[in-house]
Amino acid sequence: MAKYRKLGRTSSQRKALLRNQVTALLNNGKIVTTEAKAKEVRKIAEGLIAMAVREKDNFEEVTVKAKVARKDKDGKRVKEVVDGKKVTVYDEVDKTIKKDMPSRLHARRQMLKVLYPVKEVPTAQAGKKKNTKEVDLVDKLFTEIAPKYADRNGGYTRIMKLGNRKGDNAPIVIMELVTEPCTPKAKKAAPAPKKAAAPKKVEAVEEAPAEETAE
Repeated sequence: MAKYRKLGRTSSQRKALLRNQVTALLNNGKIVTTEAKAKEVRKIAEGLIAMAVREKDNFEEVTVKAKVARKDKDGKRVKEVVDGKKVTVYDEVDKTIKKDMPSRLHARRQMLKVLYPVKEVPTAQAGKKKNTKEVDLVDKLFTEIAPKYADRNGGYTRIMKLGNRKGDNAPIVIMELVTEPCTPKAKKAAPAPKKAAAPKKVEAVEEAPAEETAE
């Protein structure tokens, strides 16, 4: 018997479906899907979050030299003419970056194998390519999602049933990330040791002397 649900798809289709839903769950915080798919998505999503919680602070800050384009008061790049061509002027500045330690770098690569690239389009000016921006989901896992679950040992997602779908009668659920803070349970006080029972006093009973019978 297989240890996973095939979901009526080939191996490559199943993998693409689960990657898509895991990406949507971590980016949006919740998804609506079938119960069978949600249980498979939970395995992958909780594994990624647990990995992020474990490696979120495993880095060191390093100062490097970086070239940054000089800009004017209107936010446009400053250009100068060099050999008859307009060239952007760059300034060299010190920049502090986070350098991943080996185990965190490995975790980052494992996450990138699962997550799809995400582009965010603003609703105010939708349709314009220059206003779209790429969302770094791996960085979001390390900096936003993982700190919320630092005190929680598993159980990062919840599944709530919505009823059955019309047509094939498949159970539909809403799956979301748990946002409530984890409150540690109060430890029960150790029971007081029982006092040893005092030994009962046994009263000595004197036996009456046996009467001599005359022969």
